[in-house]
Order: sequence, then structure tokens, then C-alpha cells
Amino acid sequence: MFDLMEKAVEKGLLLGATYIDIRIVKNVSEEIKIKNGAVEEATIKTDSGFGVRVLKNGAWGFHSSNKIDKHTLDQVVETAVKIAEASATRSKKPVKLAPVKTIKDKWRTPWIKDPFDVPFKDKLELFLEADETIREQSDYVKAGMVSYEARKIHKWFVSSEGSKIEAEIVFCGVGVSALTAKNGDVQRRSLPTSFGGNYVKRGWEYVESLNLVELAERVGKEATMLLDAKSCPSGRTTLILDSSQLALQIHESCGHPSEADRVLGTEASYAGTSFLTPDKLGKLKYGSEIVNIVMDPSPEKYPEALGSYKYDDEGVPVKRTYIVKEGVFTGYQLSRETAVELGFEESNGAMRADNWNRIPLIRMSLISLEPGDWKSEEIIEDTKDGIYMDTNRSWSIDDKRLNFQFGCELAWKIEKGEKKELLKNPVYQGITPEFWGNCDAIGKDFFIWGIPNCGKGEPQQIMWVSHGASTARFRNVMVFSGR
Repeated sequence: MFDLMEKAVEKGLLLGATYIDIRIVKNVSEEIKIKNGAVEEATIKTDSGFGVRVLKNGAWGFHSSNKIDKHTLDQVVETAVKIAEASATRSKKPVKLAPVKTIKDKWRTPWIKDPFDVPFKDKLELFLEADETIREQSDYVKAGMVSYEARKIHKWFVSSEGSKIEAEIVFCGVGVSALTAKNGDVQRRSLPTSFGGNYVKRGWEYVESLNLVELAERVGKEATMLLDAKSCPSGRTTLILDSSQLALQIHESCGHPSEADRVLGTEASYAGTSFLTPDKLGKLKYGSEIVNIVMDPSPEKYPEALGSYKYDDEGVPVKRTYIVKEGVFTGYQLSRETAVELGFEESNGAMRADNWNRIPLIRMSLISLEPGDWKSEEIIEDTKDGIYMDTNRSWSIDDKRLNFQFGCELAWKIEKGEKKELLKNPVYQGITPEFWGNCDAIGKDFFIWGIPNCGKGEPQQIMWVSHGASTARFRNVMVFSGR
């Protein structure tokens, strides 16, 4: 495979490209969705192809094909070079790339049981049992749902700077949810999260570890309990977020605004650009002094995290980077190109494409709020009056990533350090720096959540990311009922 790619690279250089890289990707994906005892979806898809990215006359060209042979590779390289030449006639300034070391490596994610080797009937039996268990919990359960997805990805990367990288990636995950209804009120409960489940870079052994039928029983019971719960009160109060909700808070108000392409205006789809302009770097008070938000997708440290990887799709090794350090905004997620534009010496390895026919974009990887010193129960015990919210239900954020509003599936009223009363339809809102500035307690119950469906770009690319988070407390937050 590498010999074929290296010859194509040579072809691009002969045509005048100053830089060229080629990615070959082979994908296998499986999705299963169960609802009310019926199989709504059961698909296995395979595809393969390659993408060629070239730099000529200071401009990018990209082309791809699903046919992998020498003749097609040569044709695609020629077309990519022509696209770069045409782009150069309209570009305002030439692209410059930060330096990168030459890498020759092969790596793979850890798995024990290949999810694609597990018989379909075994998966189906488990998921149907979980679905039935949800619906057994109450006559008010109107829908039980199970969602499962697995991916196997084999990638090869070659660049004109001499890098040759091969990667084998497997991930999977599953989630259960229940919808209940009573007197016009509809409630939802989801576990492990509301993102269609939690996802990790492991094999089928992860699904087995979740005790899915037990989770199914819990979601059915809790969704029923919510029907008789009081609505969340309105007003400013102390807010405690569980780690899964905080993961989405990090995603929307920390991860996306620190993507350098949004900052520079070359990416603006899906809720726009960013308030983290370069003049704020090293100066903006982003949060309280205990807030430390870090990009660290290193597979040596977090081998099972969905957002971990060793090299990005520019062949750049990942680099641990603080986005926020002791409350101060200190860093971006970078590509080689944006690193130069923003004055950094090197990229930190944030460029990824979701398939062979897509150009890499700056994408979140593993962005985490570093854990604090509190036990999660101590945060509650230390709170005289407040609201504890759990599991995302809805979200909205403006095109600068400043003003946001999140709804959760359930909440608890906290009185004198205890969870006293179950609440439904809870919503909180805030402004990003003010919200993080009001963070005064972070737990040490650190957990990494995997989200398989982060959207960005046009045409849209769906990427898999992770966020590490703990229980955390925020003072003076506006809360209200969403219904």
C-alpha cells in the first residue's frame, strides 16, 4: 500500500506541488436501533477510498476516489494539482505550514472482542431484552429504545515530507432510553448519556461491561418517576452539574470556540465562529482559578477514549495543550496552517477528516476539565440550597459561543446538603466566561465520555470526540422550567 502511495506522491512533486499527502481509508460500520420490540435499523456498511491533498502556488487542492489503483491515484493527483493551481489565482495570501517531524509508525487501539465478530443474533437478543425491560417498568412507558454503533477503520498516511503512518481503530458503544407520557406530559430518560449512548475505543467487551438490562430497568423507572415530579423552579441559584452534562458544556462552550479555524473565520457553519479572538490569548479571564481545560488525546494516557489518537490526518503527533490554565485562556486547537497564522511554532495535532473523501478540518479530540479535590458527595453536602442537574436533553448556543442554554432530563432540589426532591424539565442559561468564572468546586470523580456525532463543515463531517469531566458546582446561575 505504501509503495503505491509513495509513487503518487512523487507524481505530485513532479507536477510542481510543494507539498502533498495521501490518506487511504477502509471503513466498516454497524448500526442497530431497536424501538418497542421492533428493529428500526440494522445496517453494516463498508467503504474504502483515498484522498489527495496538495499545496501548489500557496493554495490547496483536494480530490478523492473510491478506486484504489496506480492509474486512478495518478489521475486524482493530477486533478488535485489543477484545483490548487486554480485556487491560487483567487487566494489572498499563500498558505504556510508549520514544521513537523517525519514519522514512520504503526499503531492500533485496544480491543479484546472485535464487535464485528460477535454474531448478530447475540447482539439482537441483548438489545431486545433491554428494550423489553424498559417497557416492563410502567404502563406509562410509551417507547423503549436501544441504539448501538460500532466502527472499524484502517488508515494509511503518506506525505511528501517522508511520513508513513498506519492506524487500526475500533470503537463501539450503546445507549438505552425511555419515553413516558401522562396527561399530556412527556418525559425522557437516557443512560449512560443522551448522546445515543457512551462510546469508547474498545471492543464488544465494553458493551458487556455496561450491564445493559440493568440500565434499561433504571431508565424505565426514572422516566416514570419524572411524570410526577415538580417542575424546576425559576431564579438564580447554585447549580451542580453531573459529569455527563458538564461534558456537553465543555464541548459547546470550550471545545468549539477554541478551534483555530473558527477563530480565523475559515469555518463558520453550525453555530458560527468564536469569541476567543487572538487578542484575548493569555489575557482573557475565562473562568475561576480552579478551571483548567486541557486538550490531551494521547493514547498512551487515555487508550480507550473515543477522542484519543496518536497522529492527526496531517501526520502531526498529538500534543497536550491547555486551552484554559488556572482560569486564563491560553491555547487553541491547531492545524499546521493555523499554527503559522496565529504565531505558534507547531501544530498540536487537531486536524481530522471523517472519511477518505473529506479534507481534514480542525476537530475536537479529548478536551477535559481537570479534576478537583472534592468528592462528589462533599459538593452536595457543602451546598445549602441549589439544583443538581443530570443528563442533557437540549442545547442552544449563539454563533460566537457566548450565550447558551441547556436543558437536562432531570434535576434534584438540594436543601441543607441533601438531595430532597426530584424535578423535571430543568433548564439553565449563562454567558460562557461568567458561567465558568462562577465555578467554585470540582469533583475528583473524573470520567471520560465519548460522543460519536459531533458535526462540523460543509459538506458535513461527523466526528467522534471525548470529554473528561467531574461533578462541578457553579454559583449564581439562572435556572427555570423548560415547560
